[in-house]
Amino acid sequence: MKQTHIKNVFFDLDHTLWDFDKNSELTFETIFNRNHPTIATKEFIEKYVPINQACWALYQYDKITHQELRYNRLKHSFDALSYTISDEEIETIADDYIRFLPDNNHLFDGTVELLEYLKPKYNLHIITNGFAEVQFKKLNNSKIGSYFQTITNSEMAGVKKPNPIIFDYALDLAKAKKEKSIMIGDSLEADVQGALDAGLQAIFFNESKVQVEQHIIQINHLLELKKYL
Repeated sequence: MKQTHIKNVFFDLDHTLWDFDKNSELTFETIFNRNHPTIATKEFIEKYVPINQACWALYQYDKITHQELRYNRLKHSFDALSYTISDEEIETIADDYIRFLPDNNHLFDGTVELLEYLKPKYNLHIITNGFAEVQFKKLNNSKIGSYFQTITNSEMAGVKKPNPIIFDYALDLAKAKKEKSIMIGDSLEADVQGALDAGLQAIFFNESKVQVEQHIIQINHLLELKKYL
């Protein structure tokens, strides 16, 4: 059903518009080919993805720092591979990863078509927990930054999704009303429940087709948003 009262559409960036997993793997492949050619990128990624998700979950609730996130997700992944590496080398990889990641800019299928469809009808915005400098580079390098009127990141707001303060911050920045705003993202906890708790509507981008409760509005492909907006 069309949400005819909506005026402002807020998107998450990573895993929603910007294909983080694909771009991340390409970045590691570049780094390993240059400096650690014995590491099989596919094997590393199998270990890294769940470890990175676990580290982000801790970071999301301020249980680890930004620096601990950067170090731990790599250290634990190399340990899981039984690959011997120094702390200095891990710090170099962490720096290179952040530096090279925005050079790969694969978007989810339908991203540009969807933004072209929405732009004339709505005010579009970003709310992201990602690091500010990197997120701006991703948006600009992938050539989708111009679609968004405001970009809110957790460094600006001082808190991370699902904390309602970041949604309030984004609404204030966008000069948007809660009852006329909707959030689209891939995280049930951070994006969907976070937005609902803050008083916005929400749609779950469920590309992996996980089971969700019946009351959650979900899409499996970005272009399915045309049914609602």
